[in-house]
Amino acid sequence: MIRTQVYLTDEQAQDIKARAEREKRREADIIRDLLDRGRLISQGRSKVSVSRFLQNIEKLNLSGPTDLSTNHDDYLYGDE
Repeated sequence: MIRTQVYLTDEQAQDIKARAEREKRREADIIRDLLDRGRLISQGRSKVSVSRFLQNIEKLNLSGPTDLSTNHDDYLYGDE
């Protein structure tokens, strides 16, 4: 690895620190992930691993209606 130094805005530094605390990871790891994501997007190769996506969803503790798979049209477009 190569060590480098950059200046961050207050907002960027706060965001990185908050993410690191929330995900219980080091700030350097968060910065590397954000740089990799930005690099992939700029190259038109944005990809998110399915397992990482599902892990992030699980952290949110979201729940929805139990009949969503059956009545998804009603939830999306309303009863007709």
